[in-house]
Amino acid sequence: MPTKPMTKAQIVALLADKCELTKAASAEILDRLAKTAISETKKAGQFTLPGIGKLVKSQRKARMGRNPQTGEPLKIPAKTVVKFRVAKAAKDAISPPKK
Repeated sequence: MPTKPMTKAQIVALLADKCELTKAASAEILDRLAKTAISETKKAGQFTLPGIGKLVKSQRKARMGRNPQTGEPLKIPAKTVVKFRVAKAAKDAISPPKK
């Protein structure tokens, strides 16, 4: 049975322990990394976290959809979406490819 995902407090405590920092300093690093990822993705369209993956901003085209209750066609407008692409190294470490 899978375990529960780590909370932010648990990640902060782990970073503080492994990097010999205070919890406040490791929390600031985590917050700064998140803010940097958001601002760079907004500005440049992508942000790479080496070894983990890449945040990519992309445009989704307008398209025709269907109301699931009535079956009536409707137009879905174009919009900007953010996708996360997992790095190959992380993907292979988590789920090794079959040989």
